[in-house]
Amino acid sequence: MQLPTAEQWAERCRVDGEFMLAARYWQGGIRLTVGDRQLAVSVNEGQPTASSLPATGVIGLSGSESVWEKVLAAVPSRFNNDAMANMMQGQGLALQSDRVVFAQYYAAATRAIELLRPRIDAGDILAHDTRDEGVFDAPAGRYVHLNLIGQTHRVYFEEAGEGIPVLLQHTAGCHGSQWRHLFEMPEITSRFRLIAYDLPFHGKSLPPVGQPWWTEQYLLKGEFLRSVPRAMSRVLGLDRPVFVGCSVGGLLALDLAHKHPGEFRAVVALEGALEIPGKMEDSQEFWHPQVSNEYKARLMEALISPTSPVHYRKETSFIYAAGWPQVFLGDLYYYMNELDLRQLAPEIDASRIGIHILSGEYDCSGTVELGQAAHQAIPGSTWQEMKGVGHFPMSENPEVFKSYLLPVLDQIASTSG
Repeated sequence: MQLPTAEQWAERCRVDGEFMLAARYWQGGIRLTVGDRQLAVSVNEGQPTASSLPATGVIGLSGSESVWEKVLAAVPSRFNNDAMANMMQGQGLALQSDRVVFAQYYAAATRAIELLRPRIDAGDILAHDTRDEGVFDAPAGRYVHLNLIGQTHRVYFEEAGEGIPVLLQHTAGCHGSQWRHLFEMPEITSRFRLIAYDLPFHGKSLPPVGQPWWTEQYLLKGEFLRSVPRAMSRVLGLDRPVFVGCSVGGLLALDLAHKHPGEFRAVVALEGALEIPGKMEDSQEFWHPQVSNEYKARLMEALISPTSPVHYRKETSFIYAAGWPQVFLGDLYYYMNELDLRQLAPEIDASRIGIHILSGEYDCSGTVELGQAAHQAIPGSTWQEMKGVGHFPMSENPEVFKSYLLPVLDQIASTSG
């Protein structure tokens, strides 16, 4: 395989605005071991050069030439779109780095690797993002007070459309703006009333007043999480709404189907699973005093398809940089530590509630295999792999996502009378 010289790679990094911002203050460098060859760039106070690497601050990644051929393809295959995705799924890359240094400069190292690939088209901007001045978008937002496990919370939500109510649950560490594109799709909003809320501590839903939340670590637990959509349905007077959730929301969808099937007419689990491998404790860099929110933001792109439009890939990751520093790690408590429906799946009754599972091709967390396993364990459920999207289908590539969601919504509408 063809690789540039160290001087050429350093120059690509030097003229790339994204790399230069991510590499600010970096004293170290990146070293790739490609079979029996090495390619390295040194970084001195954020400036890339082809000089020798220093003794510290270096991020090393090694793998066979055949592995790197997959990673450096113009359109990498599933699990090869990012070094972290490759390592998470055991695809052949190995890391040689201090974990904190890796987290601090992961964004720069990942961008440097991207600069070794052929360029691809950035993708289209959707029509509703090019509207004239003065045009209002469809959703309207407001706050509602909810009693959640004995504590009052002021919860923000946005809604648009009419017809069958649909509650939309965002991913871990994020907020309801992930769903903004669905609000602008009249083929959906003409028949469905979409309601996207921010979980407490997320987005515009501030922490509860009167509770010393700042004195203890935030951990998202199932009893609390399940109470949110149930309370929203109750106070808004919704008639057995549809619940659509992604990632932590996709797990919640199946959890609600198991524990509260009579309160919802259907659930749609995006990137859903019965259990996610791993433990929250293995991801402490997500809330480390020497690691900024930039790490978790850029890491989300490891879960996104490289074919999704770059504008929406970056918007999806941007939201993660804007959250309360500990909220993403805390949400992983439910996502990784608490929820395990593997033994309970046979109790989920698809004759009482519609159960639909959609899994993104490029998702290296809630993988296609995990979604399919959940489907096989729940008789009467439906499942489909969504080609060309990853962990955030509704925000990274809304048009592709719509092509998979609409048939599911059609089925729900036809069985709802």
